[in-house]
Amino acid sequence: MAVAVTPGAEAYVVGVDSGGSGLRVALGTVDAAVPAATTVCPEPVRTGSDGIDADHLLGQLLPAIERLTRDVTGARASGGGVRVAALAVGAAGMATLGDDLRARLPGSLAASLGARLLALAADGVTAYAGALGQRPGAVVAGGTGMIALGTDLGTWRRADGWGHLLGDSGGGAWIGREGLDAALRAHDGRRGGSHALLARLRAVFGPAAGLPALLYPRDDRPALLASFAPEVAACAEEDAVAGSILRRAAAHIAESAAAVCPRAEGSGTRERTTESGTRERTTGSGGEAAEVALTGGLFRMGDPLLGPLREELGRLLPNASLVPAAGDPLAGSLLIARALARSDLRLPRHPTLLHVVGDGLGGS
Repeated sequence: MAVAVTPGAEAYVVGVDSGGSGLRVALGTVDAAVPAATTVCPEPVRTGSDGIDADHLLGQLLPAIERLTRDVTGARASGGGVRVAALAVGAAGMATLGDDLRARLPGSLAASLGARLLALAADGVTAYAGALGQRPGAVVAGGTGMIALGTDLGTWRRADGWGHLLGDSGGGAWIGREGLDAALRAHDGRRGGSHALLARLRAVFGPAAGLPALLYPRDDRPALLASFAPEVAACAEEDAVAGSILRRAAAHIAESAAAVCPRAEGSGTRERTTESGTRERTTGSGGEAAEVALTGGLFRMGDPLLGPLREELGRLLPNASLVPAAGDPLAGSLLIARALARSDLRLPRHPTLLHVVGDGLGGS
């Protein structure tokens, strides 16, 4: 399926955000500050034995671009087409499951759209670009999962993002699981339980004894766990156990941010856990304040999480400046595509985090 290309037409760029809630696509001009049009494909892109399914992504992406193109050309130049100068595709799992996309998308998109410039990015990278643009700093992307990404514009540093079984500490699924654990402890009469969270479990999911049968057979277990995180936040002010869960979540998030945040040599504060289990803290001086941004639905919990998180960030990163995220991952994808079209992409290339095709610099 080919999109019409008109010689000499205004150059457009495409940004793509693929995640657990579906595929979002934005079509904008190279120089515009906002996308000209956006659309949503609600079906999440499938993941199979070869990783993220390139055919399934293309089957949704190309018709979406065609719809957007038709909308834009109908409004701006009836009967004309657009020239797609560059695309940026951000996808959850790109770093570890993106081999099929990296192998097949460049040729398919060049043949279908005539686009020769393509960036394939991990969702953490597009979240970073949306939040901080092309400035050095650190971004924590929190939703069902949790990942921190930082750069000095020379290299990327990543912390966590290992999924709900191996990590994502402090993310929505982690908070929800800790809350459900505390509820079940109260149900059993074990130490560390919370009767307030047990009451919320029963209100949301029904009898506590039925929770395993509800949870374990589902393919969307992380999302189901994360759906209980707002209940933990709602109980945090009055319930000590719920409050403790959010304080521990804040500590995990801040530790990941500190692990990736760029800093001048010898500056800032570092904290580590020794083999004996005690914490050692060292403080240096000098260095410019690094920017740290938070992005994602997790932080819509508000003060029950953000209060302790600000305290932890102040302790671990006293020289850092917490700034609001400028935009979301879709905005980040569009920013990367625009920078690529203008030969102004300053974010570091990386074989799996930010793979670039067509600019002569390669993917690393």
